[in-house]
Amino acid sequence: MGNNNLESKNCKKKKFNFKYKKENAINSLFEVEHFLCGLKKICNTVELYKILK
Repeated sequence: MGNNNLESKNCKKKKFNFKYKKENAINSLFEVEHFLCGLKKICNTVELYKILK
């Protein structure tokens, strides 16, 4: 009977929270997108600087 209770607690800990994972994935993708846009702007600025130099 004690084993049954312990197994029940382990199952609850392993429950997959899809909503939480989805929000984290969306936030991570937004961060990556903003980083890449910023990197693109920096590259364009460097190219413009090389041309005008």
